[in-house]
Amino acid sequence: MSSNYTKVRNYYRLKMWSIDRVRNAVVTGWITEEEFTLITGEDY
Repeated sequence: MSSNYTKVRNYYRLKMWSIDRVRNAVVTGWITEEEFTLITGEDY
């Protein structure tokens, strides 16, 4: 897991981040595409 995986997952679950912001976390290298799918339940 990336060092930011738990942080991003919690932000998304608490509705502090939208799915677009989680997608942007992949672009910036905070999380991987696979982690995006784990967090959101949707394919990257």
